[in-house]
Amino acid sequence: MTVACLQRYALFLAGFEYSIEYKNTTQHGNADGLSRLPLKKACDKEVVDPVEIFQVSLIEVLPVNADMIRQTTQRDPVLSRVMENTKQGWPTVSEKELEPFQRRKDELTIQDGCLMWGSRVIIPPKHQAQLLAEPHEGHLGIVKMKALARSYMWWPGMAKAIEEVAKGCTGCQLTQNNPKTAPLHSWEWPSQPWQCIHIDFTGPFLGTMFLIVVDAHSKWPEVIPMTTTTASRTTEQLRKLCHTRLARTACKR
Repeated sequence: MTVACLQRYALFLAGFEYSIEYKNTTQHGNADGLSRLPLKKACDKEVVDPVEIFQVSLIEVLPVNADMIRQTTQRDPVLSRVMENTKQGWPTVSEKELEPFQRRKDELTIQDGCLMWGSRVIIPPKHQAQLLAEPHEGHLGIVKMKALARSYMWWPGMAKAIEEVAKGCTGCQLTQNNPKTAPLHSWEWPSQPWQCIHIDFTGPFLGTMFLIVVDAHSKWPEVIPMTTTTASRTTEQLRKLCHTRLARTACKR
């Protein structure tokens, strides 16, 4: 601040009368109200982390829990035998319905009554549809749905079930990659006139349609006025045009 500004401010303040009163520094809140004016007493209410509240709220709305998985696993005829074989040991020859589990027998464990393949929970058939709805909720597409599901759960045929769910959902189809475009096939250039022609109608103009025939080699146009565009009438005009072209070609030869 310059000297002139200080003088101007001093002259302004000189126009007032003041009564000086002492005020403790702890009562000064002008500079920083949050640090200069603390609460007179501590808050007795426990401060809860909002992140923790969010996580607990998610647990409360989970479609299944560990108790449900444990009870359903014990009642399922296939998974109950898998659990028994995991505890007692697997036989040399297993039935067909147990083959997917026997191939992974060295990685199967039991945690709190639930079958685990590594860090993934083996889901009984009763809860598979419920848990498929969780990764499908955001319409992530087949690849991301598989990646998300494989991080937490597994059952035989889970990948195929995810594919069927995603293929039947319009929202998932919008997130998938576009298929490769077919390469464009350009017309082969004809080696002589009237080897390839392009045909189309245009109009109506003043009540008349026009049959347009263009030679692909020379770009020569033929315009034929027509009052009707039926297939028989169009075929008749094209035959006349072809005969005329053949006659002209024969005369030139």
